[in-house]
Amino acid sequence: MYIQPAMETYTVQDYLQWEGDWELIHGQPMAMAPSPAVDHQQLSAAIFRQLDESLDDCPHCQALFEIDVQFADDTVVRPDVLVICYEPESERLTRAPDLVFEVISPKTARRDEVIKFDLYRMEGVANYVLVYPEAKKAKIWRLVDGEYRKVADFHDETHRFDLSKCSIDFDFSRLWKRKGSRQP
Repeated sequence: MYIQPAMETYTVQDYLQWEGDWELIHGQPMAMAPSPAVDHQQLSAAIFRQLDESLDDCPHCQALFEIDVQFADDTVVRPDVLVICYEPESERLTRAPDLVFEVISPKTARRDEVIKFDLYRMEGVANYVLVYPEAKKAKIWRLVDGEYRKVADFHDETHRFDLSKCSIDFDFSRLWKRKGSRQP
């Protein structure tokens, strides 16, 4: 009689011992792509910079990037850019952010569009934004009654994010413009 081996699962304690960049989702390790390309870094920086500036007048919320978010003993992820509207209790975030931006790359697209989409929905992330650099487009999802509803696709429009303790306007056209970039 053949007995199928049980799938090995891991905890955050295991995760903390690993070398390299990993995420752990429901006990399953997921290697992160090698260091993001320059375009990915520039786009993440532009998102962070705009969020950070927009939150200057909000004493409750702050923008962060590349920080661990631990949702459970077997789940820790590292979004590209996020906004929290609470004071962190430790060096790793343990509560859902109000807003998460993930910059899509070909190697991580399925994880961001399917696995993290479902994880963030289940954990109560109120706003989820998928940013597609090649298409110069962002897709915004808003959590309503426990389900994500698509707000719209954005290219050069401004969107108002209603966070738990403030509202901010985000100008998507600023993401695609680089200072000093050469025009053909």
